[in-house]
Amino acid sequence: MLRTRLTDLLGIEHPIIQGGMGGVGRAGLAAAVSNAGGLGIITALTQPSPDELRREIDRCRDMTAKPFGVNLTILPTVNPIPYVDYRQAIIDSGVNIVETAGSAPREHVEAFKAAGILVVHKCTSVRHALSAERMGVDAISIDGFECAGHPGEDDIPGLVLIPAAADKLRIPIVASGGIADGRGLVAALALGADGVNMGTRFCATQEAPIHDRVKRFYVENDERSTNLIFRQFHNSARVAKNSVSDEVVAISARPGATFSDVAGLVGGARGRAVLETGDLDGGLIWASQAQGLIHDLPTCHDLIARIIIEAETIIARRLPGMAAG
Repeated sequence: MLRTRLTDLLGIEHPIIQGGMGGVGRAGLAAAVSNAGGLGIITALTQPSPDELRREIDRCRDMTAKPFGVNLTILPTVNPIPYVDYRQAIIDSGVNIVETAGSAPREHVEAFKAAGILVVHKCTSVRHALSAERMGVDAISIDGFECAGHPGEDDIPGLVLIPAAADKLRIPIVASGGIADGRGLVAALALGADGVNMGTRFCATQEAPIHDRVKRFYVENDERSTNLIFRQFHNSARVAKNSVSDEVVAISARPGATFSDVAGLVGGARGRAVLETGDLDGGLIWASQAQGLIHDLPTCHDLIARIIIEAETIIARRLPGMAAG
């Protein structure tokens, strides 16, 4: 067993978190991760309303007696989102752990802390991590440039970002971005993290609520199979390489291009349809460079058990041999 500050803080067996993912972070997946000893996360905004979120939290409780959390990501949107109502649904439901992400989280962090909830804040830079620490969050999930979703604009990979954060933060650190196996877990611990956050790897599991064609897509891809989009609009995002993301890159590179030129290609409804139908060219598919480390579709239980066994073997056998005089 790998005991760290993170496992002690969250009351989990293994230092592995399933990060919040739009369209994917539902009760079934979260419960499977928690039952396997990690921390499963329900993604609040995947639910169409705060009341639906309450019901999803209840569903998760019916499937696991172990700790799980809820993600609330605060991002600017075309249509206003009732963040305060989603936040209240989380509080009212008695959730003990929240993963926050996005811009201007102070109001939400303060409300969660006032309710006695542990807050893990996800960010992409040391300066933002320090700001969140001053707000009173309990742990930081630091997202390296390899990650799916929004890696920020600094382009700092985990090999540098994790120890840079560890040098300055006092609270537990979760390494996120490009991690998919026991080697990544050991590396993260060696760099100063207290655990890891995995998103893309959990998409390629039996319990992930997405179409099998999308799961096989992750397995068949390699570490080069991503596109960075929205760079010109200062909102960089890493997604899987397909005809839609290729088109977004091409259009965005045209002189004078604006977000409105690609808006019709990148809508959330199209992305959700991909997960449901398996039409791999129907919209964006969020994915990290960890695709190059994904070779099968295990259950969450088997995946986490394998990661822990691999990590413990590296720590107990390979590393001591290297240090022998």
